[in-house]
Amino acid sequence: MAQIFPRSANVHSKVIIFCVVILVCGAGWTTYAVFWSPYTTYVAVPLEQPVPFSHKHHVGDDGIDCRYCHTSVEESSFAEIPSTQVCMTCHSQLWTEAPVLAPVRTSLTTGQPLKWNRVNDLPDFVFFDHSIHINKGVGCSTCHGAVDQMPLTSRTQTLYMKWCLDCHRAPEKYLRPASEIYNLHWQPPPDQAAQGARLVRQYQIDTSDRLTNCSVCHR
Repeated sequence: MAQIFPRSANVHSKVIIFCVVILVCGAGWTTYAVFWSPYTTYVAVPLEQPVPFSHKHHVGDDGIDCRYCHTSVEESSFAEIPSTQVCMTCHSQLWTEAPVLAPVRTSLTTGQPLKWNRVNDLPDFVFFDHSIHINKGVGCSTCHGAVDQMPLTSRTQTLYMKWCLDCHRAPEKYLRPASEIYNLHWQPPPDQAAQGARLVRQYQIDTSDRLTNCSVCHR
């Protein structure tokens, strides 16, 4: 009986299988790379703003505290985007004619607020409360990075659920004393494990599985 397939079919099938495996692996790697790339996460990608506000200048050079502009961060779920009046507290006296501040002056004159693009913006299906994190020992820089070094503000964390869960599963790794909450350059001490465990008790943080329950963030 004659052979249905030529001898070369063995080689062809091996080549095809090899190519399919390479294609599947390549597609998986590409998907992974895109998922974690700045193209998707926007990490280290400054967003266009109505005014090129520099945290480096205002916080790093002038020493303005986070709470001066983000007034509700300790008491509300929302950190508060500063109003035009807050900006003009200083700029009614300083750089009053600077062209770059023209949108701020127009906003004050017309009463129309500036439309800032939120850098750290979570999806609508995620609930996040700034006040509970601040009051439980999570510092600003843990999520926002060293903003006092940013000429233009950009995201420093992916804000993916995995990143949030890393903290919720082991909060002792990230907690800091209340006096260091607004220290943008605080670093965990060598005994952070022991200090963090003490702070977990001090802040009365629930160490059960509740922090990783879906309903905590998805309401």
